[in-house]
Amino acid sequence: MKFSELAISDAIKKATDRMGFEEMTPIQEKAIPLAMSGVDLIGQAQTGTGKTAASVFR
Repeated sequence: MKFSELAISDAIKKATDRMGFEEMTPIQEKAIPLAMSGVDLIGQAQTGTGKTAASVFR
């Protein structure tokens, strides 16, 4: 899934574009929709997979 496919604000879309984010990593694909729905979650994945970047979608 691409970041551009998410129902997010234009500001976040522009920010992800500027950072060069296009395709989501597996942890992002699973965590971002849950975070956007307001669910609390804990995710585990290797370093460098985008966990911190996914947290801005909360």
